[in-house]
Amino acid sequence: MIRKLVPVLLAILGTGGGVAAGLMLRPAEMADMPKPETVTEEMPAGDAIDATKDIGNTEFVKLNNQFVIPVVTRDRISAMVVMSLSIEIARGNSQMVYTREPKLRDGFLQVLFDHANLGGFEGEFTNANNMDVLRMSLRDVANRVLGDAARGVLITEIARQDV
Repeated sequence: MIRKLVPVLLAILGTGGGVAAGLMLRPAEMADMPKPETVTEEMPAGDAIDATKDIGNTEFVKLNNQFVIPVVTRDRISAMVVMSLSIEIARGNSQMVYTREPKLRDGFLQVLFDHANLGGFEGEFTNANNMDVLRMSLRDVANRVLGDAARGVLITEIARQDV
């Protein structure tokens, strides 16, 4: 009987200890922090941000759905890359992004497929040079679709799953 009770007691103690540790170590109230998509405060001078951009007039719009890009090797899908993108735009233009999202998604998918076909998602696909080339191509599409309102494209998530 005790042999059956020991694992149950250990599980209860472990769970209780984990909950207690979580409660003791949780961060202070985070209600005052801005959401990442709508960061609009000006950064203090000296931060590592391009000083030519007025960060106070910038907002970030997260595109609703992820992008799924197949990586084809020898006429077969060898991997799938899943990405989430956000667009850095001039303040007050978020509705324009959502209105033109189908055109943006089409252009972004074409860039992502071209990048995959050129081997951009092979090997060390997250190295700085590959990511800079990809960001620049995505920003060019955003500028064509949104005009001067688009200031950049952020790759917020990226994952590759080999098939």
